[in-house]
Amino acid sequence: MEKLTSRTKIFIGLSLIIFILIIGTTGYVLIDGFSPVDALYMTVITISTVGFKEVGNLSQNGKIFTIFLIISSFITYAYAITTISTHFFEGQLSYFISGYRIKSIKKMKNHVIICGFGRNGQQVALELSAHKQRFIVIDREYNQSFNNLEKKGIFITGDATNDETLQEANIDFAKALITTLPLDTDNLYIALSARTFNSELNIISRASDVSSEKKLKRAGVNSVVMPEKVGGSHMANLVARPDVIEFMEHVSVHGTDPTHLKEIACSELPEKIKNRTINELNIRSRSGVNIIGFKTIEGNYILNPTPDIKIVNGTKLFILGTQTQIDYMMKIFKT
Repeated sequence: MEKLTSRTKIFIGLSLIIFILIIGTTGYVLIDGFSPVDALYMTVITISTVGFKEVGNLSQNGKIFTIFLIISSFITYAYAITTISTHFFEGQLSYFISGYRIKSIKKMKNHVIICGFGRNGQQVALELSAHKQRFIVIDREYNQSFNNLEKKGIFITGDATNDETLQEANIDFAKALITTLPLDTDNLYIALSARTFNSELNIISRASDVSSEKKLKRAGVNSVVMPEKVGGSHMANLVARPDVIEFMEHVSVHGTDPTHLKEIACSELPEKIKNRTINELNIRSRSGVNIIGFKTIEGNYILNPTPDIKIVNGTKLFILGTQTQIDYMMKIFKT
């Protein structure tokens, strides 16, 4: 059964009140011979239960009619008043919530914009929430599954291919945009618009067709992900290298497992740490944390870096350890 809108409910409520007024007025005129004004007055004080004195003596049939009018009007009157009050209350509440949401979006910086809240978009939102990242979701229809993510994200109902919707998501101050729409053409259009608004934006796009990857890259996309390719590769590796995959699944990037893989931008480290080699820091023996990777200024990745590599601004460390070990390492850096 189709759900009634608020306007329909109000129309039904008002119609029922008018119907009861007509029935009551007509009844008093026909049964006890009241004038139309007196009959309307009797009807109003009866259905509103204010308890004023009757305008005249009621006959036996008039009393029975009044009982019928009270019983039949009670539910009708209550329904109408409740519907109308709820409509205006929800309207005001939506107004305040909408105003609060707009203010919250305008204050957001370095957030992530997720275009599309299908299966891929929902998984992205869950991961970002686990990473304690602030994000904004854009989708044409609100999804109830977003309710569990409201503490970390904001939902915008709209079309992400429209420039106005991207601007509403404060794209000028976002740090990344992830577009997960099923059509590559839509993802391409979003990427072009997003790059126009924010030249520093990190854009990640889903792609369904291999031929779309180059087009997306030319449109300004930093990374292209093909879910079918990734999923197929993962399933094949579960057969070819099951122990390696199982081992990697025990390495968490958001705290669900004891061992964490974390990246640290060297520019965020204290000055006394910079321009020193990995060997000089002696991180492994002091905290138990392992440095398993290093990103150079040029953007090259080095697995299992040698001890003579220097930590300078623009580089990154990839460390592996428990949360306790990582916290202790950061404490050592600051002392």
